[in-house]
Amino acid sequence: MDTKLLELLVCPVTKGPLSYDRDKAELVSRSARLAYPVRDGIPILLENEARTLTDDEIDALHSSSSKPADLG
Repeated sequence: MDTKLLELLVCPVTKGPLSYDRDKAELVSRSARLAYPVRDGIPILLENEARTLTDDEIDALHSSSSKPADLG
């Protein structure tokens, strides 16, 4: 995911920042508790295409919040 593009994108629900999860090919909105898919390098920022994050995933995000985001 291009870092400049990621800096411009925001969650369509909360207008908050997104972080990229390379392993799952998703853009994650912590505030909305949603993960948006990235297909063929294209972010799909539609609420009906997003999946809800589990409590375990949210906890893992909070515990890794001190680490820099994986942008590339």
